[in-house]
Amino acid sequence: MRTYLIRAALALGVVLAVSGPAAAQSIVRGTVIDAEGNPIEGATVVIEATEANRRAEITTNGDGEFMQIGLASGAYNVTVTKDDLRDVQPVNISQGAPTELDFQLTPTSGLTEEQIESQRARLVLVEGALEAMRAGQDAEAINMFNELLVTIPTCSDCHYNLGVAHSNLEQYDEAEASFQTAIGMAPTSAAYTGLANVYNAQQRFDLAAEAGAKASELGGSGNNAEALFNQGVILWNAGNFADAKTHFEAAVAADPTIAMAHYQLGMANLNLGMVPEARSAFEGYLQTAPDGEKAAEVNGFLQQLPQ
Repeated sequence: MRTYLIRAALALGVVLAVSGPAAAQSIVRGTVIDAEGNPIEGATVVIEATEANRRAEITTNGDGEFMQIGLASGAYNVTVTKDDLRDVQPVNISQGAPTELDFQLTPTSGLTEEQIESQRARLVLVEGALEAMRAGQDAEAINMFNELLVTIPTCSDCHYNLGVAHSNLEQYDEAEASFQTAIGMAPTSAAYTGLANVYNAQQRFDLAAEAGAKASELGGSGNNAEALFNQGVILWNAGNFADAKTHFEAAVAADPTIAMAHYQLGMANLNLGMVPEARSAFEGYLQTAPDGEKAAEVNGFLQQLPQ
């Protein structure tokens, strides 16, 4: 999904600081339950890119929950296994839009061949829709997700992905309606984040802030680094640098490994005239990501900012 920012600058005599795109770290999380709805502890979750050599492996906790942060954007297959049970879901991971997945591991012996074939057909359609989105063919993806909704009208993920696709096409009314429908079915942090991005693009900043706050709440209240960072981005886009700074600081405190939180904190400090604090934040970025996408820019700032 595109992120729209209001660029802001602070002249310091020796440096001109211009804000670049603020992008949240990716996060994949979910739960694994058994046929009776009980959480499955110790299930193996493998998140593997379909077109690159990227792979992460984690296990579920006592509540059947798993979470992985920091994966690059792209197409992935998420495979969950426990004993002789297995399930796979294709997903499209992107920065700033948390991916939420739920797995129920059950034997398929009780299903008819027709039911199994129907499941396979739906999976093919899902994979085709996500592949279309990855290829930038959002209109085709919209048609596929709408086709899925004919047979699975309660598919909240379909409505969420429709919101993403409509947003990519700048069809904001349709995107808003899709995200709202997804929220009505399953109020997730990702859906509220998508809605906030729609409002941001339309410069409806009050509504963007409300949706962003809800995304933060659902993402883990006050200590979820990704949710805090996303809310900071929304406040930054609205030109509210002081409150954005507070959220970036909280994000860094919650998870110091989020390099872009350090970077955006530095930019917020610069725009607020807080040069020593900006230098400290930029140094934190380089410690976290010495070869990161903003490394050259940050090194340039540090060479020019007074000690």
